[in-house]
Amino acid sequence: MTPEELEAARGRTVPDVVADGLDVLFCGINPGLLSAATGHHFARPGNRFWPVLHACGFTPRQLAPAQQHELPGFGLGITNVAARATARADELTAAELREGGEQLAATVLRYRPRWLAVAGVTAYRTAFGERRARIGPQERTIGSTRIWALPNPSGLNAHWTLQTMAEEYARLRAAAGHHCWSGPG
Repeated sequence: MTPEELEAARGRTVPDVVADGLDVLFCGINPGLLSAATGHHFARPGNRFWPVLHACGFTPRQLAPAQQHELPGFGLGITNVAARATARADELTAAELREGGEQLAATVLRYRPRWLAVAGVTAYRTAFGERRARIGPQERTIGSTRIWALPNPSGLNAHWTLQTMAEEYARLRAAAGHHCWSGPG
């Protein structure tokens, strides 16, 4: 992609990958420009979402972003807190994240996944007004859907390694009772 093509994707949205009754609906903060340009969630090569999803046992092989349509077959889906594509998540306003939290709650109530997994605890805190939220399971539910705050898989989140993220995602996989295809736990 050229810089011009990426910039043209600013403000676009990426369709949700969702179905009724999923085990886990993963939720990014918002689409990056490459995701918006390609229409695929977590599309930037440095993003660790797809490698972590496989390493922790959620998928039998590492999927490419273009294979996101296969996720519902594994009981998984993807959405975002905020729909608007930006170069960096810090371009979003707190009001956008809070509005996104309301829209996310409506999506969860409609599709009823067993777990909502928000990949980015800071965005979760803002979207749901949970200032003290930490990584891990949350007390809040949306209907019968439980919530887990996960580390953001962005390459910018250097505090979490591929291994430590896979361990946290595996904790969610085990709590969700999701089949383990590979990896720890």
